[in-house]
Amino acid sequence: MTDDSATSTADRILMLVKTRGPLATAELAEELELTPEAARQQVQKLAQGGLLEGQQAPISGAGRPRQRWALTEAGHRRFPDAHAQLTVQLIASVRQLFGEEGMDRLIGQRECETRALYRQACQADSVVGRLQQLAEVRSREGYMARVEADGADWLLIEDHCPICAAATVCQGFCRSELQLFREVIGADAEVEREQHLLSDANRCVYRVRLK
Repeated sequence: MTDDSATSTADRILMLVKTRGPLATAELAEELELTPEAARQQVQKLAQGGLLEGQQAPISGAGRPRQRWALTEAGHRRFPDAHAQLTVQLIASVRQLFGEEGMDRLIGQRECETRALYRQACQADSVVGRLQQLAEVRSREGYMARVEADGADWLLIEDHCPICAAATVCQGFCRSELQLFREVIGADAEVEREQHLLSDANRCVYRVRLK
């Protein structure tokens, strides 16, 4: 295997864990059509490089817990972060200079600009159509967004958060996003956040129920 192909396989493993959550070595081997030994070697290299870490997951019935592999903080940083350090510094400066009122005004201004952008991009006649358009916009912004059906409901899944650092120090950004989604998707549906990256979930997931 060449260095380029090894790098490609490592990137595919990181992407798969990013989008699917913690996975066992055998699951990675099956998904990527690798031999168990090849998958094990790649996983070990990524773990030694500080990009993956093992997590013990209990199994049903008797037997030892099954180990799954999850991204470390360094692994998450391999994906776009929208200049996280600069963003956090700017937020701290706004708070210092203008206080929480200044932060509220900043979030409000961002919300107004984003609302105009999303409404222009999401003009389909149906809820599902607008949801698909919203996912496309969010993906262009770096959120790795996708839409999946879940029974009678729909899920908006975001496998990455390019503003995670900003949202960590100012969760008003997340509250603003949820309200924006409700406005853009429209009154014909209810939107609730089921999983939240900042609450130790692997991704953000929003459930959309048609009324």
